[in-house]
Parts: sequence; C-alpha cells; structure tokens
Amino acid sequence: MSATTITDSRYSWIRLCITLGAALIANVGMWAIIVIMPAVETEFGVGRAEAALPYTLTMVGFALGNFLIGQAVDRFGVTVSLIAAAVAIACGFALATFSTSIFVLSAAQLVVGLGSSVGFGPLIADISHWFVRRRGIAVALVASGNYLSGAFWPMVLAGMLETGGWRDVYLFMAAVTLVGVIPLALLLRPRVPEDVQAQAQALSHQNARSSGLSPRALQYLLGLAGIGCCVAMSMPQVHIVSYCVDLGYGPAVGAEMLALMLMGGVASRIVSGLVADRLGGVPTLLIGSALQCLALFFYLPSGGLVSLYLVSLIFGLSQGGIVPSYALIVREYMPAREAGARVGFVMMATIMGMALGGWMSGWIYDVTGSYRLAFLNGIAWNALNITIMLWLWLRSKPRRPAAVAA
Repeated sequence: MSATTITDSRYSWIRLCITLGAALIANVGMWAIIVIMPAVETEFGVGRAEAALPYTLTMVGFALGNFLIGQAVDRFGVTVSLIAAAVAIACGFALATFSTSIFVLSAAQLVVGLGSSVGFGPLIADISHWFVRRRGIAVALVASGNYLSGAFWPMVLAGMLETGGWRDVYLFMAAVTLVGVIPLALLLRPRVPEDVQAQAQALSHQNARSSGLSPRALQYLLGLAGIGCCVAMSMPQVHIVSYCVDLGYGPAVGAEMLALMLMGGVASRIVSGLVADRLGGVPTLLIGSALQCLALFFYLPSGGLVSLYLVSLIFGLSQGGIVPSYALIVREYMPAREAGARVGFVMMATIMGMALGGWMSGWIYDVTGSYRLAFLNGIAWNALNITIMLWLWLRSKPRRPAAVAA
C-alpha cells in the first residue's frame, strides 16, 4: 500500500471494523465490576465507598494503561500490545475469583483495568493514523467500542449473575477475552508508512504554534480539562446501578439504565464524529460538555422509574462525544509520531477523572446519605472543563488536514 492510498481507503474501513470488534471485548473490564458491585458489597459487608474501591482501582489501572500501552503501540505496534493486554485481562479476571476481601479484589481489578485500557486510547490512536478526511467519525466509532461494550456486557453479565455467582461471571469473561481479542489482534499487523506520518507531523506543528502553547503544556491543560469532565461523567455511569438498588428498583433495572445511557452515548459519539469532521475537535468538545452539564441538572429532580430511564438516555445522548474529541484535539495540535503516548496521556487523565469521581460520589453518599450533592459536585467539575476548552477555542483556530488522495 502506498502513501497515496493508505488513508481513508477501503482497507482503513476494514481495519476500523476489526478494531471496533477488539474494543468491544477488551473494554469489558471496566463495566463488569459495576455490575457485580452490589453483590460484592453484600458478600464482603462493606460500605458504598469501600464497595466502589475495586472500580476505582480498575480505573487507575485503565488510566495508567492508556499511557503505558499507548507508548507501546508507538514503539511495537498495536498487534503485540493487544495480545499482551488480552493476557493481562484474563489473568486479572482469574485472580479476582480467589478474592477473600475487598482489597484483594481491588488489586486484581488493577490488573484488569491495566489490560482493558488497550481497547480505548491505544486503539483510538492507532486508527487515527489511517484516516484524514474522516478521522472524526473513525475515532468516534472506535471510541464507541467502549460504550457498546458497556451497553452489551452488563445485560449479559447481569443475567449470569442472577443464576450464578460473580466468580462464574469473571471466569467466563477471562475465556472470552483470550478467544476473542488475540485473533483480531493478528489482523492488525500492517503499519502506516513513514511519509504519511511525516505529512501529519508538519500540520500538527503549525497548529501547535498557532495556540501559543508547547505540546507538553497543551497536553497538561487537556489533561486537567479531561479530569473535570469525567468527574462529572462518572456520577451517573458508576452509581446508577447502586442508585436504583437504593430506590428499590433492583440491580437489573440499573443495568438496563446503564445500557440505555451507553447506547445513547454510542449515538452521541457517532454524531459528534460527524460534527468534528466539519468543526474540529475543540468546538465539538465544547458542545458536548455544555450538554452534559445540562443533563446532570436533569437528574436532580428525578426519582421515578420512567423519569430515570428518560434522563439516563438524555445523559448518554449528551456526553458521548466528549472523550473522543480529546483524541482529535491531540491529533490536530501534537506530533503524529507521538500519537499513542499523547492520546494515552490525555485519556489517562479522563479516566483518572472517572476514578476520582466514582470514589467521590460514593464518599459523598456515605457522608450525606444521598446522591444529590454528588450530582452538584459533578456539575462544578464540568464547569471547569467548559472554562478551559472555551479559553483554548478563543485562543487558536487550527488548520484542518487536507484529504490524501485515494
């Protein structure tokens, strides 16, 4: 394949489909723990904040993995990284089944999260090299693998949880990960030619100069913004199942709301990808952040079953395109050859925001006996994200890439 046919080509779209399949399976690690959280809380006799600790450690591993595996993708390619990560996920699930306390489970979840991260930032960074004209929708579709995983697997695993224990669920997912991810990884061996990366490198350098910030300074600024948006995002996503249990609706209803929320997120990511191909990453992220803030306000008066279903869908439709937009901003402003590490760092920050927000919401609940202040806390962090991105948007107008001829 030559440099003039590599991007936005038929092969690019085939590769995107393979990548999406790998993401659908690899991302299950961050959702399985949410489904089993009520069962874990009961088995180990812990409070809500302690029950959220395994999720927090999952997200810490997920965050670190985005950065570390992103660097590995830059150096060794996505195939080797995917295979190594699949083995780590399976080992983490298997180790978790031997847990005798919430702390042992949390340690195993750290391994699960580390491996599962390959299905997010590293795959997003890899697919971004294969598209120019349609990079926004390509990145959005791969990022949707995370939400598709969250929409599909909680429904499957909740059914298994009703007929068996959470350990059976984890052994099943260990086997699925190995059997599903490794063959798909072997199909992703081709790498982008050097001249294609050189063209992208030159354009990103021009955009970085227009912002007046160095790549490192912009990276840290995006990381802070990502923490803000994802502390807000985590409140409904992490605690919706527990919230429904508190209201007497049961974990199965909570899993349905989570699935509805994430399916809305898939639709939002696709629409945001199309918007980003026209407007760019920063305006798209601003739109999504403003809508997410509005949706969080809608949760405050909601408590009925129908209203919670409706607000969960609205929330999903509002916030799905935010995180993929960070990857697009990185590609617009930062060196192409460092895409894995740079995207990985910003994704790491967003996931640390999810981890922090998940724990903070549980802690606020334990202190106040209500999730109301947790929602208000999320709204405040969301405002920080909006402020940073508005400042960046007013400061610079990046040049858009021209399509490479097919």
